[in-house]
Amino acid sequence: MEKLGYALLIIVAVVWLFAMLAGMFVAWPYGIIGLIAFVGIGLLFIKVLRERLASKEDSHYSRNVEK
Repeated sequence: MEKLGYALLIIVAVVWLFAMLAGMFVAWPYGIIGLIAFVGIGLLFIKVLRERLASKEDSHYSRNVEK
């Protein structure tokens, strides 16, 4: 049930992001501001994921420390 909830949430988020991008292209000269913001947020997200996956300390704590 939890996996289904996450899957639906991801699907809705992806559709919403594509709709926002399409809207920015429709409002072309002014939509470029939103596109630049999207690219910036995307680059920061990729940076955070890369750092998290490369961090041995984070992996150690996520496996060995009980909550």
